Amino acid sequence: MDVRQFLVDAPETCFCTCYDLLLHTTDGSVHHLEDYNEICEVADITSGSCLLEMVPALYDDRSIRAHVHRTRELISLSTLHSSLSTTLALQHEIGKNTSGKLDVAKAELPELDNLGFMDVGSGSLTNLLSSPSKEIKCVESIVFSSLNPPPSYRRLSRDLIYLDMVTLEGNKYCITGTTKAFYVNSSLGNVLDPRPNKTAFEATTLVGLLQKISPKFKKAFREILEQKASAHPFENVQSLLQPNSWIGSYPIPDHKRDAARAENSLTLSFGSELIGMQRDWNEELQSCREFPHATHQERILRDRALYKVTSDFVDAAINGAIGVISRCIPPVNPTDPECFHMYVHNNIFFSFAVDADLEQLSRKQSSENSKTENTASLQSFSEKKYNNVPQGATRFSDADESAVCNTENNDIDALSPDMPAEARLAESEQATYASANNDLRGTKAYQEADVPGLYNLGMAIIDYRGHRVVAQSVLPGILQGDKSESLLYGSVDNGKKICWSEDFHSKVLEAAKRLHLKEHTVLDGSGKIFKLAAPVECKGIVGSDDRHYLLDLMRVTPRDANHTGPGSRFSILRPELITAFCHAEAAENSECGVESEEATVASEKSSISNTEEMDKVNGSATSNSETLAVENGVKKHFQESGSHSGGKDAKSEILFNPNVFTEFKLAGNQEEITADEELVRKASLHLKDVVLPKFIQDLRTLEVSPMDGQTLTEALHAHGINIRYIGKAAEGTRDMPHLWDLCSTEIVIRSAKRIIKDILRDTEDHDLGHAISHFFNCFCGNVQSVPAKGVANSTPPKNQKLHIGHHASGKSPKAQTKFRAYARKKQSLYLSITSESLWFDVQEFSKLKYQFELPKDARLRVRKISVVRNICQKVGITLSARKFDLDSPMPFQVSDILNLQPVAKHSIPVCSEAKELVETGKIQLAEGMLSEAYTLFSEAFAILQQVTGPMHREVANCCR
Repeated sequence: MDVRQFLVDAPETCFCTCYDLLLHTTDGSVHHLEDYNEICEVADITSGSCLLEMVPALYDDRSIRAHVHRTRELISLSTLHSSLSTTLALQHEIGKNTSGKLDVAKAELPELDNLGFMDVGSGSLTNLLSSPSKEIKCVESIVFSSLNPPPSYRRLSRDLIYLDMVTLEGNKYCITGTTKAFYVNSSLGNVLDPRPNKTAFEATTLVGLLQKISPKFKKAFREILEQKASAHPFENVQSLLQPNSWIGSYPIPDHKRDAARAENSLTLSFGSELIGMQRDWNEELQSCREFPHATHQERILRDRALYKVTSDFVDAAINGAIGVISRCIPPVNPTDPECFHMYVHNNIFFSFAVDADLEQLSRKQSSENSKTENTASLQSFSEKKYNNVPQGATRFSDADESAVCNTENNDIDALSPDMPAEARLAESEQATYASANNDLRGTKAYQEADVPGLYNLGMAIIDYRGHRVVAQSVLPGILQGDKSESLLYGSVDNGKKICWSEDFHSKVLEAAKRLHLKEHTVLDGSGKIFKLAAPVECKGIVGSDDRHYLLDLMRVTPRDANHTGPGSRFSILRPELITAFCHAEAAENSECGVESEEATVASEKSSISNTEEMDKVNGSATSNSETLAVENGVKKHFQESGSHSGGKDAKSEILFNPNVFTEFKLAGNQEEITADEELVRKASLHLKDVVLPKFIQDLRTLEVSPMDGQTLTEALHAHGINIRYIGKAAEGTRDMPHLWDLCSTEIVIRSAKRIIKDILRDTEDHDLGHAISHFFNCFCGNVQSVPAKGVANSTPPKNQKLHIGHHASGKSPKAQTKFRAYARKKQSLYLSITSESLWFDVQEFSKLKYQFELPKDARLRVRKISVVRNICQKVGITLSARKFDLDSPMPFQVSDILNLQPVAKHSIPVCSEAKELVETGKIQLAEGMLSEAYTLFSEAFAILQQVTGPMHREVANCCR
């Protein structure tokens, strides 16, 4: 594959797509190389005098269309991925080489001149885009002929496709593509004449044929190759997942006729293969995970294959999610409510992120409105949530539904009981998004644990137009009938019936040890005791391929004991915190062990010594008000955990029960349950009292220096701090203006993101541009009333009342905010928003979500360009790169909104070996061991180049 990638990039062979590679060795033997063969495994080439030959291969229907598509790409400059950074870097290198050492300062000046976006107050975005490349035209058009498909008698004579082409000279040709070559046929007008033209032009590639029949094409194609060669190397490298651009060209370029583009747009495939069998994503992913990885080279091959297949899966999931949200793909359960629709497309399972509480609420609403048989269908599908639960699995009874809805920590109970069901559906959105995020994070954690014989589905989360769609690879056998008997582990009905298998449990237990999860006992609805090493709601299923799959991993880490109230069911601790806490406890335990030995030698009072040691263990994470009984309980937990792990490292002895502080019934003695709860409390207090203050101190001392909201979020997560604590970080840096501004701005951005997603989800297709521009005008400008232009068709009915800027009497502020949001949802939401109401909602949401009160002048203090950029990146909006008058009441126009793109979250694996090298290099760099750190970074860079290619964040991290 490396050789093929080199040939794709080389200008001499970039237009060749269908060929075989033959290796000629010194002894005269010839070896045919497969795509995934290592040359060293075929023959020894170290002695030299070996020859690698490209031999044309036979085309088929799929490969010949891919060849035509590749040719169209090459004759345009669309494959150049020009950016401001690469353009400035190239300008700097050219200037440095031409002007010499004396003019270095002058060579740097153009780069500084182009950084006009640093002037926040100007509102100009024109300097953020590089100037478009000069258009070089090679042909007038290359399109599939209306003579397609070839008639049957011509198929028997190897004809595959017909192309119509118009050259720059004005000549029209009809080209026949066969299994071996391309040639100009004798067709004129509307009748096919398959005979070769008198000129008898023929070539094995389409570019080779065009060079023979059109001198202007030959000259222009050479210019394109020269221009690509002169570009920055990174501009010619196409990343597997295209990043979203938040700004587009201004003035907007003319939209010209392009028959080839029109052909591609009319084929609504949404990522699926049009010809041949669709890719079996699950089989590809699991097969790559089963690759051998004993040696260094085997690990690189495995990581590269996993990275490529997972990236392709995410790309296909993004395209499929667009089709789902655009209602172009039909659901498999069309009789159910729309929020519970599920879709299967391109061997990918799609569903909207629906919380368990929403399911129960929808069932109640359906039973109140109608007593039709549709309710049974709703139950059978909605209990699956957004995961592939086997069809025919255990159904909920009415009594079970009420029992689940009345649990202690249920979000629905926290809402006002007299609030309409639709309002409660809307207000549970945050828990819905959190559960999907947690599931993705849990899936990634189990993938990194890499336990042999335990598998996870490929997964991606796509946010588009305010909707969140969860995409998963299809569980083998799930679509072929009743698979209820394949559930071997976990529960599908919130613990009322729990399945268990010794074989499955042994695999889950192995993963649990690596994830610091404790083997514990729980009770099902009938009082039976089961021993689990995972959350109760997880589902262990054996697919038709006999692989053991573990699904529904929303609570791989225990719940955050600092957030146990209503509305926080999915507030869990981050895995980075669990790892850091275990390391801290292991270090303290080892220190206490040394002190204990010294005290034992010095004195016979061992009981007093042991008590003092436990005081020191708990001192860093517990408050002074905790009782001695709690300390003894935690101590007993450590001792019991140690008995399970034997003589292993101390940090592996600390294991957490993921089912504490939940509605599930725990078995075992009360002391053990109390110890499990206190250990989770201790980890939560460690986050609140140790990690968070230390992070704030690192911010103040510049040990951690985030530059924007994204790097701030990454720094919080790297320290194990959930984003919900960002308000605490802001309060701790209130006396540091630049840090406080950074934290408060991120809170504003995240609050505004939630509001604009509500708007997009409620807006019809024809009003999206108006809605987005109106939102930005309200956010950056001063909109006092709703503009009448463009909204006449969306006027709400007269009987709908708006609740804007005031509260209904007798309701709490939280309920008032929720009721106001519900009232807006009854009409096109953006019609009711003004600048005052938008900023009021931003402030209210920041209080509820982040426990942070924005200053009254936050609207004036915010850096508008920076905030607009972050909102666009988080939501997928593209703005025109023009200069905006941000002091005007309405600085944005509908024509400024250029695009709305999907934003994806995924679990594409990174190379663990390179990651460990980078982390070790950072430690040595902090200790001043520069040479050793450079060596480690270089090794990680070399590995990542082979796994991900140069266009990856981890590769860039090695060069910092």
